[in-house]
Amino acid sequence: MGMDRPRNWLGARTTILLPVLVAVLSFVTGVVNISAVSISGPLGDLIPRSIQRTAGFTGALTGFTLLISVVGLRRRLRIAWYATIVLLPVAAVQGLVQNSAVTLPFVGPVPSSAVSIPLVVLSLISLPAMLLNRRRFDRPIDLSTAQLAAGAALLGSLMYGTAGSYALRDDFTNLSTATDAFYYTLVTASTVGYGDVTPQSQQAKLFGMSVVVLGTASFAIALGSLLGPAIEKRLSEALGNMTDAQLDLLENHVLVLGHGDLTEPIIEELTGAIDFVVITPDTETATRLQQQDIAVLTADPSDEEPMQRAGIEDAVAVVAATNDDAQDALAILTAQTLNPEVNIVAAATDRENIEKLRRAGADTVISPAVLGGHLIVQSALGREGMENIADHLLDVNDEDDADI
Repeated sequence: MGMDRPRNWLGARTTILLPVLVAVLSFVTGVVNISAVSISGPLGDLIPRSIQRTAGFTGALTGFTLLISVVGLRRRLRIAWYATIVLLPVAAVQGLVQNSAVTLPFVGPVPSSAVSIPLVVLSLISLPAMLLNRRRFDRPIDLSTAQLAAGAALLGSLMYGTAGSYALRDDFTNLSTATDAFYYTLVTASTVGYGDVTPQSQQAKLFGMSVVVLGTASFAIALGSLLGPAIEKRLSEALGNMTDAQLDLLENHVLVLGHGDLTEPIIEELTGAIDFVVITPDTETATRLQQQDIAVLTADPSDEEPMQRAGIEDAVAVVAATNDDAQDALAILTAQTLNPEVNIVAAATDRENIEKLRRAGADTVISPAVLGGHLIVQSALGREGMENIADHLLDVNDEDDADI
């Protein structure tokens, strides 16, 4: 498998980018229709204004929900894939409903079809792309105990507030339906408190205070569980680590196992040519590479877990070129076990270890010392020009490949 293999244009990045565009168009289309003063056009007379307004509101909500699903897609979560599969047809229908001309205040007639038609088209294109890449999104959602507790606390407090306020609806002003009860609970628990729904009896006031205490506590716990991963991401970047979301997007890339004297020129050659990630156990080296915007993972390059995190299944090549041939051999053996089809290239520090690295699983083994010595001697003797030396090196490489 060569490094010049064409990129998969329907890979993970494209599959995630399409729902992002759909989400943005859905939000913009919804905002345009919510702000409309009047409606005309081919669908203006067929669809009631109330449905148009509802489609605008729900369209903006669908766009926001799609963006949340994209966050899950970046982590290759199966539940995010299912959510996106459901939301894309919904966005297409909403775009079709909102395909009309609207009149905006201070602007005048504006054809909402300018965004609604692309919304429908992109939604329909995104759906088969998601279906074709279904196998990429195979991770179950992994919630910590704290996150589960935060979700349960938030849901429980909202249910408590809604049920209790509806049961006491006669003791509140402007509260008569379950929607009013949920609205009161939400604005009270979130400490927004518009004041349009107020308790009138002592019992209702006591209940309202309990909603404030339970609601604010559950919102604080939920917020903490959401901020935790963000803080962890910052710490990972400070320590020179890629985040899981960044690792999940790797495909058709190169794994550089370890870091040594030869790694820097290898990185220079790879930069701009293909995506790659360096796996090194040295924290200082990893931090320095991270500061240079180089993808890096701080871990033992011979372990299975970091190679799997770095997406060795989707890699096109593996490079092992440290100063320790024994460490390289172990890393090569692990890489060859995890992905027998990947192209593995190794650099032998000692000439006698060339065959050992090949037996470990390297497809190509290069000895910089041997090549450097040959170039120096030939240049010193002046027997051949640089072009002849290059031709000789190509012949040597051909002979080595024939011996493999």
